[in-house]
Amino acid sequence: MSSTPAAAPLTKINLAERFARFHEHWSPKVAGEVNDFQVKLAKLQGEFVWHHHELEDELFLVVKGRLTMQLRSGDLVLEPGELVIVPHGVEHCPKAEDECWVLLLEPKSTLNTGNVVNERTLHELGQV
Repeated sequence: MSSTPAAAPLTKINLAERFARFHEHWSPKVAGEVNDFQVKLAKLQGEFVWHHHELEDELFLVVKGRLTMQLRSGDLVLEPGELVIVPHGVEHCPKAEDECWVLLLEPKSTLNTGNVVNERTLHELGQV
């Protein structure tokens, strides 16, 4: 007989419904966890801050709108359904002319502003 731990009930996540729960820009919300990673939803508009993450890679998946990932080597424009993985140590600055919805997958330890601490730094994230 195999003894497997009781699993939590599986639930589906409707992205449109979860994005409708908040309106703040640049304030990621945790939608779920995968091992030591968090699935975060964020609404972006305007320009963020140039930063990098010493240890964490970040995955940005555009759900709605257009995201320009500014890199020192040149800009990368992402449309809905496209993603980019920013390796740790790579300086970047997300920018969205109009509101853009993104799904982020990153380690729980990831600080939204990376190596920069300013008024946009969030030490605690809300849930959706």
